[in-house]
Amino acid sequence: MTLALAAYLAGVLTILSPCIVPVLPFVLARADRPFLTGTLPLLAGLGAAFVAAAGLAAVGGEVVVRLGAAGRILAFGLLAVFAVSLVSPRASAWLHRPLVRLGEVLSRRAAGPAGAVLPRGVPGSFCLGAATGLLWTPCAGPVLGLVLTAAALNGAGWQTTALLTAYAMGATTALAGAARLGGSVVALIRPHRGLGERLRRVVGAAMIAVLAATALGVDADLLARYPAVGTVAAEDALLTALRIDPARADPARTDPARTDPATAGPAAAPYRSGLPVEGHLPSLAGATHWLNGEPQTVGELRGRVVLIHVWTSSCINCIRTLPFLRAWAERYRAQGLAVIGIHAPEFAFEHDVGTVSAAIRRFALPYPVAVDNAFRLWRGLRNTAWPALYVVDAEGRIRHHQFGEGGYDRSEAAIQDLLAEAAGRRAAADGTTRTCAAGVEAAPDLAHLQSGETYLGSDKAANFASPEGLAPGPRSYSPGRPRSNEWSLTGAWAVEPDHVSLVAPDGGVTVRFRARDLHLVVGPGPDGRPVPFEITLDGAPPGVDHGADAGPDGGGVITETRLYQLVRQSDPARERLFAIRVRGPGARVYAFTFG
Repeated sequence: MTLALAAYLAGVLTILSPCIVPVLPFVLARADRPFLTGTLPLLAGLGAAFVAAAGLAAVGGEVVVRLGAAGRILAFGLLAVFAVSLVSPRASAWLHRPLVRLGEVLSRRAAGPAGAVLPRGVPGSFCLGAATGLLWTPCAGPVLGLVLTAAALNGAGWQTTALLTAYAMGATTALAGAARLGGSVVALIRPHRGLGERLRRVVGAAMIAVLAATALGVDADLLARYPAVGTVAAEDALLTALRIDPARADPARTDPARTDPATAGPAAAPYRSGLPVEGHLPSLAGATHWLNGEPQTVGELRGRVVLIHVWTSSCINCIRTLPFLRAWAERYRAQGLAVIGIHAPEFAFEHDVGTVSAAIRRFALPYPVAVDNAFRLWRGLRNTAWPALYVVDAEGRIRHHQFGEGGYDRSEAAIQDLLAEAAGRRAAADGTTRTCAAGVEAAPDLAHLQSGETYLGSDKAANFASPEGLAPGPRSYSPGRPRSNEWSLTGAWAVEPDHVSLVAPDGGVTVRFRARDLHLVVGPGPDGRPVPFEITLDGAPPGVDHGADAGPDGGGVITETRLYQLVRQSDPARERLFAIRVRGPGARVYAFTFG
């Protein structure tokens, strides 16, 4: 009952959160209707759709993902039609004509002895609310996080449904207040017909803008700049006032042997680390696959220090962190450290489970990896970068994080500190682990690094030097004269959103760079047949400056889609002109990276 009250109050607090902003135009669009037949059915539909969608999301599954995607597409269509009808009276009349005729038929058949029929507008308002609910993703504050985590770990039951309903009722209560206020404004301007019509069109235009932003993902980028810090802080205070500990509210964490203060374990440890608490490890149930080990759960990891590594297989920054992950997994396994990789793809080809599995074998990773193709775990961690490290204590609390390369000493010190905390005693400083990294995993030469990651696909392409200009679709290109950190194409290429693909049997890519290492993310065509290539530096074979995936004569073969190290210079101080000639058609080139 206490958590239900917290869920209801947390729902009310969403009115203060930025994530409620996209919902308001749809609610206010019904503000001019009677509350019982306009606003109330809309809010009921919104709440019902949210409870259903959140409940399904909590238990996960690929079928649910597909159903959710289809539901969102239908919701977009319904809301778009409604928005257009608000903007254009002519479109409104045309769209409503079939509904009016159907309503007349149903009214004649459904009328009782007194000629009574269902209140007009109720089904339409409910459907509008349901469609809005399918698009609405509330900010997952601590209270909602507890509900969804418990459901994901233990399955959805009547308790989960009740808590989600309480949360939805709180949110719809707040929205009802906003709608009543909007209705008062509409009542004031109703005598001024022209002004009301203009307001109607403004609301419709706002709905179209919200739909466009949501479809393109712009809403997430904008709202991310205005995080709901105040709302989350209020929810934390609410949990504290109601004596609900987010770290212990998970039903999967109620093993008496782990929570009884009289037993040996984290709760009875006399030593406590000074590392701050940054949050809690979210549910891992959202992974689409688990590779290299059994699926992991938050409950099963309770009592162990956990190192989370968020990475993607073709990211050079991620690859250069792997020697440390392997070394730490080996050194601290006996002391209770669990290492888990979370693979969140950057490019489309990285969604392929076979590609991820091949990368795990290539890099000899000794720990389980969660495939996060839907980015559920990424969002649960509120992650923002590749790579990212999270060190989690034995009570499931995040105590340290590192975004990007570097900070290895601090991360290992955090691991040692939390292992000591879990053991109940301050251990002597063990020093840092020595690693041996070679080839593509070797640390970058930052002293000479003056070139940054260069994407070739149209979504992120920049600094293109071919005189024809980069354009979507197949086209013939000439090399031009790339200046520092510019690149060009030679031959017939088709430009796609995240890569360029070779149309004819022979084509090239050129880039002028300054760095010790040059890597290229590239793969064969859809048929998977190996594609030979040759590289040059300043027009000559690389010789001793060749990388691990090319010979001194510049020759090599593209056998799979991954990151290839093509250049490692012995003297990286000067600027070089790199060119690769790809002999077979269909090859796909994604990005240059440097080190």
